[in-house]
Amino acid sequence: MDADPRCPDCGVTMERVKIHTGDGLGLHVKTDEKRSGLLGSLGMKESRKVTPRACPECGLVRLYAEE
Repeated sequence: MDADPRCPDCGVTMERVKIHTGDGLGLHVKTDEKRSGLLGSLGMKESRKVTPRACPECGLVRLYAEE
């Protein structure tokens, strides 16, 4: 993500925050794109890391999939 996103409700710059899962693993989203190589031939899909952002004014939290 190049630019810092702005809150759609308040218009202020959203801040990076951390979200913790119970198992301690990071958040990822699965895409419909096949992975390359052997894993792709076995049907594995691509995944992207997720960057959480929060509005310091209203508390809105959004998740952005990195490209």
